[in-house]
Amino acid sequence: MIAFPRTALAQELVTALQGKMLLGDAHNGLFLAAPRRTGKSTFLQGDLRPALEAAGVVVVYVDLWADTRRDPGGLIAEAIARALEPQLGLVARTARKAGLEKLKVGGLEVDTSKIGKVDGLTLTEALRLLHESARKPVALIIDEAQHALTSEAGEASMTALKSARDQLNQPDTVNLMLVMSGSDRDKLLRLVNTAGAPFYGSQIQRMPHLGLDFIAHVARLIETQRPDLNPVDQKALQNAFEVFGFRPQFFMAALGQVLSPLAALTGRFEVALLEAAQQQQVQDEAQMESDYLGLKPTEQAVLWRMLEQGPRYRPYDAEALKFYGDKAHHPVSVAQAQKALESLRQRMPALVWKSARGEYAVEDAAMHRWFGSRSATGRWPPTGQAG
Repeated sequence: MIAFPRTALAQELVTALQGKMLLGDAHNGLFLAAPRRTGKSTFLQGDLRPALEAAGVVVVYVDLWADTRRDPGGLIAEAIARALEPQLGLVARTARKAGLEKLKVGGLEVDTSKIGKVDGLTLTEALRLLHESARKPVALIIDEAQHALTSEAGEASMTALKSARDQLNQPDTVNLMLVMSGSDRDKLLRLVNTAGAPFYGSQIQRMPHLGLDFIAHVARLIETQRPDLNPVDQKALQNAFEVFGFRPQFFMAALGQVLSPLAALTGRFEVALLEAAQQQQVQDEAQMESDYLGLKPTEQAVLWRMLEQGPRYRPYDAEALKFYGDKAHHPVSVAQAQKALESLRQRMPALVWKSARGEYAVEDAAMHRWFGSRSATGRWPPTGQAG
């Protein structure tokens, strides 16, 4: 995978997070949504993090998908603890050598045996300690933040972070910057769109796709390494990238294949690349169709309703139960709907996501695009027949 820095975008976001933009609310929390594999995590770690650090900010990064078996609340606490350890390590070692079991930092009493842990400290206290010991603002970047809502501890962490933001920040000073990213906008919305949501009132921003500058960069690399292919048709490359769903990993892998000496192409590589993109799209949709057709009738009906309703989905209301019954061709009780939802959650990979509050959503947002495309062309529901 080639490196393509998005320096300008990173700098704009740093300015927004510092509260230096005339308009915007990023200093109260930046919420970024982008589909999976479109370069979101690469940007956060490879562009935004270094830009924040260059601006004199201590950055804590945690990916809640790194280990889905772990509780999201614990992952957030651990990330903050790891950032604390180098800040307090020297002080703690000096204190221990002097026989001190406790030390005071920023008005907080810290057990020297627990440096690097958050035992006994709230998240607000830990973040305040990190800020005051480093003497710098702190940015907490939480990738796949919607996963925090799948546990009570994770949800409590989100509420605690909102409290920390309110306590550490002043109208003219931003000491705690929060960046929350998610691969599914509908799930991320649950952090901001109801009065009970931890960040109620904040806005979800769609992270821009890699654009024409990325395509131009790739084209220049090809023209430099393969002069025989000059000039590269950038419009054709852009069309293929769009068909790949703006996913650079798939795009670059296919590009490597069509440019390989083993490919034995007889025509222009751009044509072969577009064909590879279309083939990938067909395979993705075929997999979703296969997954859907492999479900029991009640499970199909539940998933259908979820795709159709999106964030308005309510699993057990009268309209939903009638819908399930109509599509499954038999009455469906609340218990049966519940069993179907649990079955969809337990599949590998899971087809349905559930929050700690009992809210449900389709796990992969790509299924919404697939459903929308088929519905618009009169090809829903899938039948397993060609076309």
